[in-house]
Amino acid sequence: MDTGWLLFAAILVFCMQAGFLCLETGKVRSKNSINVAAKNLSDFIVSSILFWMFGFAIMFGQSSMGYFGTSEFLFGANHSPWQYSFFLFQLMFCGTTATLVSGAVAERMSYRGYLIITIVLCTLIYPFVGHWAWSSLYSPQNPGWLESLGFFDFAGSTVVHSVGGWVSLAAIIVLGARAGRFDDNHTFPAGSNLPLSVLGTLLIWLGWFGFNGGST
Repeated sequence: MDTGWLLFAAILVFCMQAGFLCLETGKVRSKNSINVAAKNLSDFIVSSILFWMFGFAIMFGQSSMGYFGTSEFLFGANHSPWQYSFFLFQLMFCGTTATLVSGAVAERMSYRGYLIITIVLCTLIYPFVGHWAWSSLYSPQNPGWLESLGFFDFAGSTVVHSVGGWVSLAAIIVLGARAGRFDDNHTFPAGSNLPLSVLGTLLIWLGWFGFNGGST
Protein backbone atom coordinates (compact mmCIF):
# COMPACT_ATOMS: atom_id res chain seq x y z
CA MET A 1 0.00 0.00 0.00
CA ASP A 2 2.75 2.47 0.96
CA THR A 3 4.70 1.63 -2.20
CA GLY A 4 1.70 2.09 -4.47
CA TRP A 5 0.77 5.39 -2.81
CA LEU A 6 4.30 6.75 -3.19
CA LEU A 7 4.35 5.83 -6.88
CA PHE A 8 0.96 7.47 -7.43
CA ALA A 9 2.09 10.57 -5.53
CA ALA A 10 5.27 10.71 -7.64
CA ILE A 11 3.16 10.70 -10.81
CA LEU A 12 1.07 13.57 -9.44
CA VAL A 13 4.22 15.55 -8.58
CA PHE A 14 5.47 14.93 -12.11
CA CYS A 15 2.33 16.70 -13.35
CA MET A 16 3.73 19.82 -11.67
CA GLN A 17 6.55 19.83 -14.23
CA ALA A 18 3.99 20.16 -17.02
CA GLY A 19 2.21 22.77 -14.93
CA PHE A 20 5.28 24.94 -14.47
CA LEU A 21 6.08 24.63 -18.17
CA CYS A 22 2.60 25.79 -19.19
CA LEU A 23 2.47 28.54 -16.56
CA GLU A 24 5.84 30.01 -17.48
CA THR A 25 5.55 29.76 -21.27
CA GLY A 26 2.16 31.43 -21.10
CA LYS A 27 3.44 34.31 -18.97
CA VAL A 28 6.46 35.23 -21.10
CA ARG A 29 6.51 36.93 -24.49
CA SER A 30 5.97 34.64 -27.45
CA LYS A 31 9.53 35.09 -28.73
CA ASN A 32 10.85 33.56 -25.48
CA SER A 33 8.31 30.78 -24.99
CA ILE A 34 10.39 28.08 -26.71
CA ASN A 35 13.44 29.02 -24.65
CA VAL A 36 11.48 28.79 -21.40
CA ALA A 37 9.92 25.46 -22.40
CA ALA A 38 13.35 24.06 -23.27
CA LYS A 39 14.71 25.16 -19.89
CA ASN A 40 11.88 23.42 -18.05
CA LEU A 41 12.31 20.19 -19.96
CA SER A 42 16.10 20.25 -19.69
CA ASP A 43 16.25 21.03 -15.98
CA PHE A 44 14.13 17.97 -15.21
CA ILE A 45 16.32 15.72 -17.36
CA VAL A 46 19.53 17.10 -15.84
CA SER A 47 18.22 17.04 -12.26
CA SER A 48 17.02 13.43 -12.66
CA ILE A 49 20.41 12.23 -13.88
CA LEU A 50 22.33 14.11 -11.20
CA PHE A 51 19.99 12.99 -8.43
CA TRP A 52 20.42 9.36 -9.52
CA MET A 53 24.21 9.69 -9.70
CA PHE A 54 24.99 11.86 -6.68
CA GLY A 55 22.01 13.64 -5.17
CA PHE A 56 20.21 10.71 -3.56
CA ALA A 57 23.46 9.45 -2.04
CA ILE A 58 24.37 12.83 -0.57
CA MET A 59 20.83 13.34 0.70
CA PHE A 60 19.99 9.89 2.08
CA GLY A 61 23.23 7.92 2.22
CA GLN A 62 25.04 6.90 5.40
CA SER A 63 25.52 10.18 7.24
CA SER A 64 28.91 11.71 7.87
CA MET A 65 28.46 13.65 11.12
CA GLY A 66 24.97 14.67 9.99
CA TYR A 67 26.22 16.85 7.13
CA PHE A 68 26.08 14.65 4.00
CA GLY A 69 25.60 11.07 2.89
CA THR A 70 28.41 8.78 1.77
CA SER A 71 26.60 5.77 0.28
CA GLU A 72 23.91 4.86 -2.29
CA PHE A 73 25.69 6.50 -5.24
CA LEU A 74 24.28 5.43 -8.64
CA PHE A 75 21.13 4.16 -6.96
CA GLY A 76 20.25 0.84 -8.56
CA ALA A 77 20.00 -2.89 -7.88
CA ASN A 78 19.26 -4.82 -4.69
CA HIS A 79 16.66 -2.49 -3.21
CA SER A 80 13.11 -3.13 -2.05
CA PRO A 81 10.04 -1.91 -3.98
CA TRP A 82 9.46 0.72 -1.29
CA GLN A 83 13.02 2.01 -1.69
CA TYR A 84 12.57 2.35 -5.45
CA SER A 85 9.30 4.22 -5.02
CA PHE A 86 10.88 6.45 -2.36
CA PHE A 87 13.75 7.23 -4.73
CA LEU A 88 11.34 8.16 -7.53
CA PHE A 89 9.26 10.36 -5.21
CA GLN A 90 12.34 12.21 -3.97
CA LEU A 91 13.64 12.58 -7.52
CA MET A 92 10.44 14.47 -8.36
CA PHE A 93 11.10 16.80 -5.43
CA CYS A 94 14.58 17.53 -6.72
CA GLY A 95 13.20 18.31 -10.17
CA THR A 96 10.58 20.62 -8.67
CA THR A 97 13.24 22.57 -6.77
CA ALA A 98 15.17 23.17 -9.99
CA THR A 99 12.03 24.19 -11.87
CA LEU A 100 11.16 26.82 -9.25
CA VAL A 101 14.25 28.73 -10.34
CA SER A 102 13.17 28.60 -13.98
CA GLY A 103 10.16 30.81 -13.36
CA ALA A 104 12.23 33.41 -11.54
CA VAL A 105 14.86 33.76 -14.26
CA ALA A 106 12.50 33.51 -17.25
CA GLU A 107 13.55 36.03 -19.94
CA ARG A 108 16.55 37.00 -17.82
CA MET A 109 19.32 34.51 -18.60
CA SER A 110 20.67 32.19 -21.26
CA TYR A 111 19.87 28.51 -21.64
CA ARG A 112 23.47 27.54 -20.87
CA GLY A 113 23.60 29.72 -17.76
CA TYR A 114 20.40 28.20 -16.46
CA LEU A 115 21.74 24.67 -16.90
CA ILE A 116 24.80 25.64 -14.86
CA ILE A 117 22.52 26.83 -12.04
CA THR A 118 20.58 23.56 -12.27
CA ILE A 119 23.76 21.48 -12.01
CA VAL A 120 25.01 23.42 -8.97
CA LEU A 121 21.61 23.34 -7.27
CA CYS A 122 21.01 19.62 -7.79
CA THR A 123 24.54 18.53 -6.91
CA LEU A 124 25.80 20.91 -4.23
CA ILE A 125 22.86 22.72 -2.65
CA TYR A 126 19.61 20.75 -2.56
CA PRO A 127 21.05 17.34 -1.53
CA PHE A 128 23.05 18.81 1.34
CA VAL A 129 20.14 20.80 2.77
CA GLY A 130 17.92 17.76 2.24
CA HIS A 131 20.32 15.57 4.20
CA TRP A 132 20.36 17.99 7.12
CA ALA A 133 16.55 17.93 7.39
CA TRP A 134 15.31 14.68 5.84
CA SER A 135 18.01 12.04 6.05
CA SER A 136 16.09 9.89 8.53
CA LEU A 137 13.12 9.51 6.14
CA TYR A 138 15.09 6.80 4.35
CA SER A 139 16.90 5.41 7.38
CA PRO A 140 15.48 6.35 10.82
CA GLN A 141 18.85 5.83 12.51
CA ASN A 142 20.53 8.27 10.13
CA PRO A 143 19.42 11.82 11.09
CA GLY A 144 20.96 15.00 9.75
CA TRP A 145 22.28 17.67 12.07
CA LEU A 146 19.17 19.86 11.78
CA GLU A 147 16.91 16.91 12.58
CA SER A 148 19.03 16.17 15.63
CA LEU A 149 18.24 19.67 16.90
CA GLY A 150 14.50 19.06 16.55
CA PHE A 151 13.98 20.68 13.15
CA PHE A 152 10.93 19.37 11.26
CA ASP A 153 10.02 20.06 7.64
CA PHE A 154 6.77 18.64 6.30
CA ALA A 155 6.47 18.38 2.50
CA GLY A 156 9.47 20.54 1.69
CA SER A 157 8.52 23.99 2.93
CA THR A 158 12.22 24.56 3.64
CA VAL A 159 14.07 21.84 1.73
CA VAL A 160 12.25 22.43 -1.56
CA HIS A 161 10.53 25.81 -1.55
CA SER A 162 12.90 27.81 0.62
CA VAL A 163 15.98 26.45 -1.15
CA GLY A 164 14.45 27.08 -4.57
CA GLY A 165 13.34 30.53 -3.44
CA TRP A 166 16.73 31.58 -2.09
CA VAL A 167 18.53 30.39 -5.22
CA SER A 168 15.97 32.28 -7.30
CA LEU A 169 16.44 35.43 -5.22
CA ALA A 170 20.21 35.26 -5.57
CA ALA A 171 19.86 34.81 -9.32
CA ILE A 172 17.52 37.74 -9.89
CA ILE A 173 19.60 40.05 -7.69
CA VAL A 174 22.57 39.33 -9.94
CA LEU A 175 20.60 39.38 -13.22
CA GLY A 176 18.31 42.32 -12.58
CA ALA A 177 14.89 42.91 -14.12
CA ARG A 178 13.68 41.55 -17.45
CA ALA A 179 14.49 43.62 -20.52
CA GLY A 180 11.69 46.14 -20.99
CA ARG A 181 10.31 45.76 -17.48
CA PHE A 182 11.16 49.32 -16.41
CA ASP A 183 11.34 51.19 -19.71
CA ASP A 184 10.42 54.87 -19.76
CA ASN A 185 7.18 54.18 -21.60
CA HIS A 186 5.90 52.35 -18.49
CA THR A 187 4.66 49.31 -20.41
CA PHE A 188 4.73 45.91 -18.77
CA PRO A 189 5.81 42.95 -20.97
CA ALA A 190 2.58 41.02 -21.47
CA GLY A 191 2.35 37.24 -21.45
CA SER A 192 1.77 35.42 -24.70
CA ASN A 193 -0.95 32.94 -23.69
CA LEU A 194 -3.05 33.46 -20.57
CA PRO A 195 -5.21 30.31 -21.01
CA LEU A 196 -2.02 28.23 -21.13
CA SER A 197 -0.93 29.79 -17.84
CA VAL A 198 -4.30 28.95 -16.31
CA LEU A 199 -3.90 25.34 -17.45
CA GLY A 200 -0.46 25.31 -15.85
CA THR A 201 -1.92 26.59 -12.59
CA LEU A 202 -4.46 23.76 -12.56
CA LEU A 203 -1.78 21.15 -13.25
CA ILE A 204 0.34 22.51 -10.40
CA TRP A 205 -2.74 22.43 -8.18
CA LEU A 206 -3.27 18.78 -9.11
CA GLY A 207 0.38 18.02 -8.39
CA TRP A 208 0.08 19.47 -4.90
CA PHE A 209 -2.15 16.59 -3.87
CA GLY A 210 0.77 14.26 -4.52
CA PHE A 211 3.39 16.64 -3.18
CA ASN A 212 1.78 17.04 0.22
CA GLY A 213 -0.16 13.78 0.33
CA GLY A 214 2.86 11.66 -0.54
CA SER A 215 4.85 13.34 2.21
CA THR A 216 2.57 11.85 4.84
